[in-house]
Amino acid sequence: MPPAVGGGLAGSELRPRRGRCGSQAARAVGPDVATEATARSPKRPAPSSRRFEAPGRWALLALVTLMSFATRFHRLDQPPHICWDETHFGKMGSYYINRTFFFDVHPPLGKMLIGLAGHLSGYDGTFLFQKPGDEYEHHSYLGMRGFCAFLGALLIPFAYLTVLELSQSLPAALLTAALLTFDTGCLTLSQYILLDPILMFFIMAAMLSMVKYNSCANRPFSAPWWLWLSLTGVNLAGALGVKFVGLFIILQVGWNTVSDLWHLFGDLSLSMVTVGKHLTARILCLIVLPLALYTATYAVHFMVLNKSGPGDGFFSSAFQARLSGNNLHNASIPEHLAYGSVITVKSARMAVGYLHSHRHLYPEGIGARQQQVTTYLHKDYNNLWIIKKHNTNSDPLDPSLPVEFVRHGDVIRLEHKETSRNLHSHYHEAPLTRKHYQVTGYGINGTGDSNDFWRIEVVNRKFGNRIKVLRSRIRLIHLVTGCVLGSSGKVLPKWGWEQLEVTCTPYLKETLNSIWNVEDHINPKLPNISLDVLQPSFPEIMLEAHMVMIRGNNGLKPKDNEFTSKPWHWPINYQGLRFSGINDTDFRVYLLGNPVVWWLNLLSIALYLLSGSIFAVALQRGARLPAEVEGLSQVLLQGGGQLLLGWMMHYFPFFLMGRILYFHHYFPAMLFSSMLTGLLWDILLRLCAWSLASFSLAGHVHTLGILSLLLGIAYSFYLFHPLAYGMVGPLAQDPRSPMAGLRWLESWDF
Repeated sequence: MPPAVGGGLAGSELRPRRGRCGSQAARAVGPDVATEATARSPKRPAPSSRRFEAPGRWALLALVTLMSFATRFHRLDQPPHICWDETHFGKMGSYYINRTFFFDVHPPLGKMLIGLAGHLSGYDGTFLFQKPGDEYEHHSYLGMRGFCAFLGALLIPFAYLTVLELSQSLPAALLTAALLTFDTGCLTLSQYILLDPILMFFIMAAMLSMVKYNSCANRPFSAPWWLWLSLTGVNLAGALGVKFVGLFIILQVGWNTVSDLWHLFGDLSLSMVTVGKHLTARILCLIVLPLALYTATYAVHFMVLNKSGPGDGFFSSAFQARLSGNNLHNASIPEHLAYGSVITVKSARMAVGYLHSHRHLYPEGIGARQQQVTTYLHKDYNNLWIIKKHNTNSDPLDPSLPVEFVRHGDVIRLEHKETSRNLHSHYHEAPLTRKHYQVTGYGINGTGDSNDFWRIEVVNRKFGNRIKVLRSRIRLIHLVTGCVLGSSGKVLPKWGWEQLEVTCTPYLKETLNSIWNVEDHINPKLPNISLDVLQPSFPEIMLEAHMVMIRGNNGLKPKDNEFTSKPWHWPINYQGLRFSGINDTDFRVYLLGNPVVWWLNLLSIALYLLSGSIFAVALQRGARLPAEVEGLSQVLLQGGGQLLLGWMMHYFPFFLMGRILYFHHYFPAMLFSSMLTGLLWDILLRLCAWSLASFSLAGHVHTLGILSLLLGIAYSFYLFHPLAYGMVGPLAQDPRSPMAGLRWLESWDF
């Protein structure tokens, strides 16, 4: 049998290490295979070479890290204006510095870290971040960009160490590092004030920690085992705390954990007590610890953002009462609703606002030509309604009459305070929503007809209960038609002042569209209480925040003529994303992956599926493979399988999403495909060298193959680097452009 060549896995590197934690590659091939491989290999490393192996690894890691930081921090100050989504996340960092409450569809950790980086680097939170292209001028923005670049630069050494642990091959780790270092897309995403480098940092850190604690399986419950297991939990909390797509790495770690526990359960040499300890350790470190840290980020989030701001209207009235500067903060109003009270009624649906009316009528041909009823996001006198009994016109505020509270199931009228017209519905069709009924203001001085009668119901309460301001969730059911008052969320045309449509839906399904709560409440006959006693608890606040974020994510639909992309576009690098500039006088930055890297990754996934299938079938059928080949095949299947699973977990779920998607959503998956490429090509070249071992130059096949790939990747970066670092002057179609001749696809818009 010819010996292994290239200093690879099939020789000395397959022997289990005598360290604190054994290598994953050595465990993957098993002691018998490793021993046989060692026996067959005529050349063993001399003691002196082994002495230099560890320093060599550290030197290579230092070189990789240096290159990563050099590429990410080069020209970090350019351009000195807002680029793409910096307008969102830079502004949110400012909100944290100013302690102003805001709403975003993502969890808070990433924005908190951006705000902290800005604060520590001297940014005072006064820049407005209004639109892309606005100059930063004297404002300190490099601290926030530098923080994101720092985390983006760490992705490369993390990927290097992950592949090194999975394969025990320096060339595979070095090739992975080169793929990510010289990818223009990863470089671009790392240089701006964005959530993506923060998210990818936690994903890669979780992956590295998981691989490290797997490698300590031969020393369970040792200090390194506990350290890496705990760090995995910490990084899982970080990934989910930045974006909800951090759930994908949680699923991968969960799958790995379940598989690991299943094998431990099948190991009859372990007692059930030991298996129980393993299970308990994973519950503590991978469930309890991440949940505690994730909850802690929200505790800090709500503690810091204690001032009223642009996010108030997305949340319930009870939530708003805790924000300094909000009109409900430290307010005192009657607690329970009574007849004669002047109230405002707010929709439970995010960004819908208050039940509103004004003197303008619906135009001719839009149902009955009666007074418009809409919802309006802002505080206004036209949001005020008087709650009255349906069957009497007596004044409930008459001092001689006793106070009568409104209860669940009562039939009421709502009289608009400014116009004295009643909230009314009938069988005419709503303006925009078909099969819904029109809602209008009708009558004179509170006198109307039976179509003004509504039954008030408290959601999930029994008959007879009083209605509490802020906290009670109510529905208004029209007595004549049986429909439910709600807001469709659709924007009315200019005749409706672009406010939101209110309808009465005959479909009685309980949705947020048809749920309301009483916010402002004025009644001189009732004692006031401080709204502090009605403020929600922390679990209620956290639950509401998640419901609002989930609804916000689901509401991110593509608008007309808005640029989006589809998941099948991403792996083929079909279309990039313009970060800055549109003409030959602008500083232009274009997010596009290095095509050589991306297309090599795509080819590698196909080759992996082919070669992995061949080896899996051969091993399953009991084929007698040479020791070197069997060792490499086990690393390919187990180490490569982890990376392929990571790519699939971070890519395929996007096909199921109905929300708007962009090219940058693919980059976490791209990290895994690059690691798979590094591991795969190292193994393929080793197998090629092994099969040609009878030829004199066979020993150089692996080395030449790796060097060729490294040089090709570096040269492609030289060609495409202006996309990431920016360019000014002629566009790509001009022969004088630095990108002339490099627009290989018509869909590349640089």
